[in-house]
Amino acid sequence: MILHPTVIANLLASCIVSFMVLYASYYGVQILRHWDIRSGDELQLILERKTYLISTLLTFVFGLQLLSLFLYIFTADVLCPLFVGAMCAAGTLNVNEFGYPTLVLKIINFILAGIWLVLNYADNQGYDYPLIKIKYLLLVFIAPFIVLETVLASAYFLNMEADVITSCCGSLFSAEETASGLGSEIAALPARTMLRVFYLAMACTLAAGIYFYFKGKGGYLYALISLLVFAVALVSIVSFISLYIYELPTHHCPFCIIMEEYDYIGYLLYILLFGAVVAGIGIGALLPFRHVPSLQNVLGGFIRRLALASVVLYAAFTALVTYEIVSSNLIM
Repeated sequence: MILHPTVIANLLASCIVSFMVLYASYYGVQILRHWDIRSGDELQLILERKTYLISTLLTFVFGLQLLSLFLYIFTADVLCPLFVGAMCAAGTLNVNEFGYPTLVLKIINFILAGIWLVLNYADNQGYDYPLIKIKYLLLVFIAPFIVLETVLASAYFLNMEADVITSCCGSLFSAEETASGLGSEIAALPARTMLRVFYLAMACTLAAGIYFYFKGKGGYLYALISLLVFAVALVSIVSFISLYIYELPTHHCPFCIIMEEYDYIGYLLYILLFGAVVAGIGIGALLPFRHVPSLQNVLGGFIRRLALASVVLYAAFTALVTYEIVSSNLIM
């Protein structure tokens, strides 16, 4: 194990999140089995007090979970000088077999945690905890993913060896025919074609979001499109967006864009993108509960704000990408 402050911070954050989620899940199961808002017995009163405390704690815990994704990427980038062959976070994540699976789980858990926070906020607006069983059922579903992430992250950091020779991003995200792996396959996608796909997908997403915001129709469709365009945007970063940022036709790395020499623009791109998809999927998560009596007067407005936030974030992401393309010296 490499005793670096960021490594310790990652492990500590993972352990705290896992412990609190397991603790909350235990009471979540009790709530799923015994919750009855119409009852006045002692167990119900205990559960009501517990859920207020647990919801408050989980708000901070899942906030930490959201931040841990960027802390993980930052740590991988900071540690790259310690490994022969690593030029950025791409190489550091490849020092053993646990790096990239942990990253994938962190992305999944980021979205799940964001959805839980959306449900929790909506539930707190009702006087009778209308979504309490829904959000704790989701919590019980999330818990194994959080624990698995902690196990993989621990295995990744604890098995780090400074004398390991790893691959650089140039080989992991190479468009050459001799290269193999998912990163290389994405990098090999035609840049011009992906540029058209990206802008078409974003145009459809923004149109669907604006239509839902003003008409209140097509919410489920927008939630689905948000998830799809999220995947398209991630592929586009590797396929062509990175090329314009680096001003090199062969450099497809999605991690170098977070480095200082590129003004840390990658962090801004990823924050906009992840915020947009959470807000977009959150719409689909809340739509089934629009007619719950205690939420009728508040949920509609909250869903519209989520739609507006998602559209604005996707639009800002697209505008930033467009600026990078227009201001780049690269011509393809």
